[in-house]
Amino acid sequence: MSDVSTTQPHHPHPIELSDARRRIKAIFIGSVGNLVEWYDFYAYTAFALYFAPHFFPSTDPVVQQLNAATLFAAGFIVRPVGGWLFGHLADRYGRRLSLMLSVVMMCFGSLIIAFT
Repeated sequence: MSDVSTTQPHHPHPIELSDARRRIKAIFIGSVGNLVEWYDFYAYTAFALYFAPHFFPSTDPVVQQLNAATLFAAGFIVRPVGGWLFGHLADRYGRRLSLMLSVVMMCFGSLIIAFT
């Protein structure tokens, strides 16, 4: 005969309700920050055709578009530098400050795009 236990298995670290709420809140805030970051890239991509003649004056529209694309590429090249910088800030001063600072700076970029 087999010995079948009817008791629930013991979990060494059960997740409490307050801890689950804190984790869900952190995931939500991080997701909002990611949304703002990608919104900047999508807005620039969508309107680069209209930005190029105004910000990159030239008689050749191809040169204008290439300049706009170069600026877009620079945003992707700078991303690892920002990751290093904000990672350093997070290690030294805390993740919350680093996340809030990066989200505020991304919102400022979106605001500048909206004004221009």
